[in-house]
Amino acid sequence: MRPHALLLGFVALAGLSGCTESASPTVTVTYSCCVAADVETQYRPGQTMTVHWIVQTPEGPVSGPPQVELTASLAGPYASADDLKGGAAPATTYTAVPVRPAGTPDEQPVSTIVIGADAQPGYYNLVTSANQDGATAGGSSVVRVVAKS
Repeated sequence: MRPHALLLGFVALAGLSGCTESASPTVTVTYSCCVAADVETQYRPGQTMTVHWIVQTPEGPVSGPPQVELTASLAGPYASADDLKGGAAPATTYTAVPVRPAGTPDEQPVSTIVIGADAQPGYYNLVTSANQDGATAGGSSVVRVVAKS
């Protein structure tokens, strides 16, 4: 065998050995909070706040139903948004029942928070989280509760 042919054979063999198929990463549906109207609305004591979760479905097949729990709570009142961001403990917290989406196509999960009839006017901290596969992602938004009219 000529040396050049032998060298080309080794190069081709080395190139082919790098062409193995790797396992596909797990593709899952993810959830985040929420549509703008949920936080831009001014609520009144006794109303129910609906948190519409944003579903992000990946392209391609999903690895299976999500193992996720969506939580939402509303804490306050605070005299101003700056007071809310200052980190003082809230006087009251209203909490939604955790939501566990099934991951079905076109599913639009919602959390509902009943604002107490005795809720004081002010700024409230909407805290949301998606606990998925051992990891938690979350955020917060400022929501306004105004006096009953």
